[in-house]
Amino acid sequence: MIRPTTLRGRLALVGVLTVAAWVAVLTVAFNVGLTHRLHSQADDVLRARAEATVATVDVGPGGRLDVREVPNDTALDTGIWIYEGHRLVEAGVSPGVLRDDAAALAGRGERFQDARHNTSVRLYALPVRLGGRQVGTVVAATSLDPYQRTARLAQVGSIALAALLLVGVYVMARLTVSRALEPVDRMAGQAAEWSAHDVTQRFGTAARPDELAALAASLDGLLDRLSAVLRHERQLSAELSHELRTPLAHIAAETELLIGRRRSADELARAHVAIRDSTDRMRRIIETLLLAARDGRVDAPGRCAVNEVLASMVARHRATGEVSLTLSVEPSRLYCGVSTDILERIVSPVLDNAVRYAFGQVRLNVRRKEDLLEIEVGDDGPGLARGAAELAFTAGWRGDPADLHDGAGLGLPLARRLARSVGGEVEHLPSEHGAAFVIRLPSG
Repeated sequence: MIRPTTLRGRLALVGVLTVAAWVAVLTVAFNVGLTHRLHSQADDVLRARAEATVATVDVGPGGRLDVREVPNDTALDTGIWIYEGHRLVEAGVSPGVLRDDAAALAGRGERFQDARHNTSVRLYALPVRLGGRQVGTVVAATSLDPYQRTARLAQVGSIALAALLLVGVYVMARLTVSRALEPVDRMAGQAAEWSAHDVTQRFGTAARPDELAALAASLDGLLDRLSAVLRHERQLSAELSHELRTPLAHIAAETELLIGRRRSADELARAHVAIRDSTDRMRRIIETLLLAARDGRVDAPGRCAVNEVLASMVARHRATGEVSLTLSVEPSRLYCGVSTDILERIVSPVLDNAVRYAFGQVRLNVRRKEDLLEIEVGDDGPGLARGAAELAFTAGWRGDPADLHDGAGLGLPLARRLARSVGGEVEHLPSEHGAAFVIRLPSG
């Protein structure tokens, strides 16, 4: 059996087969009912003719039958036999072959019977009684040809009508399904184009039927994961390029010096140590940056649950008892388009600074805004001086060098660079009380 290869064809075929089953049942029921009704009408005609003939028969003493002549009784005489007992008293105009069938019904009570030699003729026997005793029989016959022609015509008409109905149902079902699937085709085409050229595009929450809204949400989720994978790959390449540049340059310089001139034993030892340290630094950098690629998590690369990561970071700071931390995530479960390690490396410097300078309160608020996640980190500390907002993101800059903490002024610059490498940003927010920073990252 050849099956349609397209969803349109299959849905249209299912609709046609369903309608065909019901049409077949209704067509058979109609024709059976019509045939039964036509037979019933033929029987009614036979009964009426026989009763009209009986009305012209007088029963004399001893059961003798006397048939009165009725004017214009040609219709009654056609196909009529009157028997007194088994003796034929009068016979109307009819084929001779039916006479034997009529004689066989004489004296046998009331009954219908098809002719033995001509199935298109039906006979009816009506008893003539005297005091409850059958003394005669009126047999009427009629041709079933008109009724059978009507039944055949109705059968052919019903089959033709059913065929036309099925053709119309198929055409309408195909058109309806095609119209219904047009938005799906457009969405599939858009998703394919976006995945190849612009993974930042999304279907969003535009008004759609429930089924298409669910499909749009699923496709948006797929594009989010694809975008996360691409961001992960770009971020990994950028980090490797940036982080390995300095130790490689150091190794190259030391090697050139070793080759270019003779050096003392102490100088050789220092060069070897420098090369070893740079090599060890490169190893640590590579291990850190390839951690996400080596782990065995089920999640797509570059995706994590923000509430879980931030809750773990807040719990670690709460354990120190330095300040009071509050975490608010709306809605309660949000996903970010970066890996857990990268999210921690972005948030940690900002959170560490807030805890370090807060008088007693640090707050984290997480919310989704269109296709970005915003993580706001605020404290009730002294805040930043006027004009120092951008200086805080300069490598080596410290707001108060005399505060004796062990930072090197690299936390916020590193956080901003990492955020920008994955399509995000870290910015300072104006605040009347304390300092506030917002971290914007792609949602997952």
